[in-house]
Amino acid sequence: MANKLNLEVVTPTKLVVSDEVDLCTVPGTEGVFGVMANHAPILSTLTIGEMHYDKDGNIVRLAVSGGFVEVSSNRMTVLAEAAEISEEIDVDRALKAKERAEKRLQEALSGREEIDMARAKAALARALTRLKVAGKMS
Repeated sequence: MANKLNLEVVTPTKLVVSDEVDLCTVPGTEGVFGVMANHAPILSTLTIGEMHYDKDGNIVRLAVSGGFVEVSSNRMTVLAEAAEISEEIDVDRALKAKERAEKRLQEALSGREEIDMARAKAALARALTRLKVAGKMS
């Protein structure tokens, strides 16, 4: 259809989404942006955050962790390090990851261990995003 955008979300291990959608928003490193049919070509990097798309009035939410997005000729390709649809997120695993990341950050702040602060912050951001997209946090 002329008013649809062909969306593909791909990770190193699988094709997560392949669908025709009305609108898609992604967390670009320079800010969240939306794409509809007939959008100008764009290439952007992604950050950790929530992505969602609208198909015929139904909103599908995903947690994405970095990568790239390319838009051209009514086609949007998201190459993500990781991407999970909200219903597929393992909430218990995300909660455990959140607890581990918070513990690592506390250890880093206390100086008890030499911790890679950026890596610990990224792990916490991924866990919080997954929980938010799963509907377990506001």
